[in-house]
Amino acid sequence: MGKAGKPSGKMWQKASRAGLVRYVPNGNYYARFKSGGKLVWKSLKTDVLSVAALRLGDLRKQEATRAAKLDGARTGRLTLAEAAAIHLERLDSQPDIKPRTKAYYREVLKRLVKDWPGWDSGDCAKVTKADCFAWAGRMSKDSAASVFNHGLSLLRHILDIAVETGARYDNPAKLVRRARVTQKQLTLPEAKQFGEFVKAIESGGSGWSKPCADLVRFFAFGGFRKSEAANVTWADVDFDQRRIRVAGDPETGTKNGEVRHVPMIPEMEAMLRRLNGERNDFSPDSRVMQVQECQKAMDRAAMLVGMARITHHDLRHLFATRCIESGVDIPTVSRWLGHKDGGALAMRTYGHLRDEHSSQMAQKVTFSPPSLKTACPVQTPSNSLVTEQILPNDEATIQGQAADSEIVA
Repeated sequence: MGKAGKPSGKMWQKASRAGLVRYVPNGNYYARFKSGGKLVWKSLKTDVLSVAALRLGDLRKQEATRAAKLDGARTGRLTLAEAAAIHLERLDSQPDIKPRTKAYYREVLKRLVKDWPGWDSGDCAKVTKADCFAWAGRMSKDSAASVFNHGLSLLRHILDIAVETGARYDNPAKLVRRARVTQKQLTLPEAKQFGEFVKAIESGGSGWSKPCADLVRFFAFGGFRKSEAANVTWADVDFDQRRIRVAGDPETGTKNGEVRHVPMIPEMEAMLRRLNGERNDFSPDSRVMQVQECQKAMDRAAMLVGMARITHHDLRHLFATRCIESGVDIPTVSRWLGHKDGGALAMRTYGHLRDEHSSQMAQKVTFSPPSLKTACPVQTPSNSLVTEQILPNDEATIQGQAADSEIVA
């Protein structure tokens, strides 16, 4: 994007109809026009020009109605419900916010309204600091810290609109502190337990038991997000380069909007070659995974093998942990996971190692002076046995190379 929200480069193309631009990579049309002094930029979710033109007309009407509401708010009384509606309309007009996120904030708003008596008719001008603290006390009692924080952020945005329109001069919600979010304590299965877990899913007795087991393996062997795994096709699988192209949802892409390539670990390659040979519906455009989620099967299997319940996203954590324990550096793991921060998030999330692995690593730490160590006898061509001496640095290199070549399933 260029200055003032203008399309730039070869990614965007002007359409023949005013107010429309085309996103070149997927051909979809976007609306781009001003309403009420603000730039509206929104996907019309079609690559057909005639359909885009019709949707553009509907969107213009919606934005005109929204602008009229905002003008009315500037000259009169503004209720909390009206301010919330204006905020959601603005949220919907943001092209860089994914539909899933927009839907989530609508759910958060429902929770906010539930804990705020008289919300629909509440006057923004009469909201006090005490009202905001009372709401915070009610919502924080049975909400996760992250949900509470999102609710507080939403309330602040809503009251900011009241300030913007002149309905009030301050925002008392900004005096409420965010809740402290504690990092989730991961309880991940060891290699043997994970194998038992997958076998329990595979032998579930349903016609979808085997595809569910393969989905679990796919998550664990590749570290994909749920929406990413659901959209991997056989065209994305490159057996020659031993890597998988991850593009995410066709409409919204990956979480960070970028395509990445994840290398196949040996177990992943073996599974994909097996599936490639088994599938009768194989075509480049067909999805690799036959199912998109299997949480019920995972819950049942966890109970059968006596392990803690895990989610699809926990399998992404499992992949990262296995990689780090196998000697892969955190910045590399971060790239495989699709992080854009150079490994900062991965360091916070995966910088730990489980107790068993940590104890093993501790045995390698020593304050003793270095000494020559005797390696295993080497057979010479003359069939005589000689002893090869390796310096400690060489031995460490060999051990490191061995560790780098193994990734536990």
